[in-house]
Amino acid sequence: MNTSIQGAHQERADVCSAAQTRRIAAMLDLEDANLCEGAPLPFGWHFFLLGGATRRSELRSDGFPGFGVPLPDLGLPRLLLGGRRIECQGALRIGSDIRRSSRIAKLKEKDTPAGRIAVVDIESTLAEVDGPGSIQETQTYLMLAAAPGQASKPPEAAVIDAEFTKIITPDDTLLFQYSALGFNSHKIHLDRAYARDVERLPDLVVNGGLATLLVTEAVRVDLGADPIAISTRHVAPLYSNRKMTIALDRSGQGWSARIYDESNILAASMEITCK
Repeated sequence: MNTSIQGAHQERADVCSAAQTRRIAAMLDLEDANLCEGAPLPFGWHFFLLGGATRRSELRSDGFPGFGVPLPDLGLPRLLLGGRRIECQGALRIGSDIRRSSRIAKLKEKDTPAGRIAVVDIESTLAEVDGPGSIQETQTYLMLAAAPGQASKPPEAAVIDAEFTKIITPDDTLLFQYSALGFNSHKIHLDRAYARDVERLPDLVVNGGLATLLVTEAVRVDLGADPIAISTRHVAPLYSNRKMTIALDRSGQGWSARIYDESNILAASMEITCK
């Protein structure tokens, strides 16, 4: 591995835009009356501040721009989100000036029975320039070789039993809006022909960050709780125009969440800490 890749670092000044915040509310079909300058940004809505500014000529072959720090190719053309951790140490205020710092914290290549892979951790900090608001996020990506085809043995379906469940069907419009707000041009979310013919997936893939946001919104809006930290592990993709089931159970100072696909196959698990 090129040791200059690990530790690659970028900083950028930005604004926690009221206009972008209102667009997120519209995407989530929520009223925006309280989303004025000076109001706290709802938990998880900071994703638009992590969008990469990678020039189109410098994008990976899959279109992924990176989040703050462009990712190297390494001869591994496929990219999947493996997990993320978010800690809110004080809500960002809408309209505030933000300093973003992003770096590749870890990049490890290894051989597996399925071929060579690389695991990449991108750490980002969003901090108010003139205030206490601060969010730290670590995203873990898996970089993989060309798609080998569908797995021979599908995972087993689960019987969903939880204190709270909610069924949502993300569609192409929702995927587009989320990708556009986060400036994420990864083709598996936008280009159906690419997803099917190149990555050999059955349909467009729901953004891992979008799935996470839909869960935290269920906790925030439907259950009236106030998330301040999450840890997410993604184990299987979700696809556009197919239902996903959010299952939530109380756990310590918050909720344990699971996301299931239309066949009740586990797609992701989350631990959510609340105030």
